[in-house]
Amino acid sequence: MMNFWGFSIAEARVIDYDKNDKSLAEMLAEEMPTTRLCIGCGGCSATCTAGNLTEFNIRKLQMLLKRGETKDLRDQLHKCMLCGKCLLVCPRGVDTRKMILFLFRQLSEQDHNS
Repeated sequence: MMNFWGFSIAEARVIDYDKNDKSLAEMLAEEMPTTRLCIGCGGCSATCTAGNLTEFNIRKLQMLLKRGETKDLRDQLHKCMLCGKCLLVCPRGVDTRKMILFLFRQLSEQDHNS
């Protein structure tokens, strides 16, 4: 860290998303092509029952998945109540409930294989 006139210049905080493992997102897109239609409108998060009771946010979940940041994915998935309200309001027809179940299945298989 360099000091100029009492101000510090910190190193850049850069996240290299190209190094992240995006295989789970690719498997999901292959299994469920409708997930590619998501425009990030937030309708799913706005109507989410679990999101009103916990810090669950399906829009954030989808963004983390697309970025390959799956570390917190397991904890977030367990908060979903599978009520299907998100499915009803999606203007693009993304089957979010099926997506959550697919992710559950894939992550549990990864846990069993490791």
